[in-house]
Amino acid sequence: MKLRTLLIAALFAMPAVANAAEPIEGNWKTASGATAAIAKCGGGFCITLKTGKHAGKRIGQMKGAGTDYSGSITDPETDKTYSGSGTVSGSSLRMKGCVLAVLCKSQTWTRL
Repeated sequence: MKLRTLLIAALFAMPAVANAAEPIEGNWKTASGATAAIAKCGGGFCITLKTGKHAGKRIGQMKGAGTDYSGSITDPETDKTYSGSGTVSGSSLRMKGCVLAVLCKSQTWTRL
């Protein structure tokens, strides 16, 4: 009886793998120093600035899983939207925005 109780307790204590958040989800410090929140929305992830001059502005949407994501990213200063991608590596997120897939800019964000 004790063994069964221990096994049941162990099962409830284990993290639920199916409910694990994607690595891109969370709060990130952008290259400009603002905080951006990346959270599930629709079938992907929305990027919304939480602090700084453009707080509350949605600046992107990405789809993907694991470490690689793609979608669109908007420069909040100019309101221009670019084809974008993001790659998560540990506590870093490399964001890249491109025009015509040849003129690209990238920056690294840090997980908060």
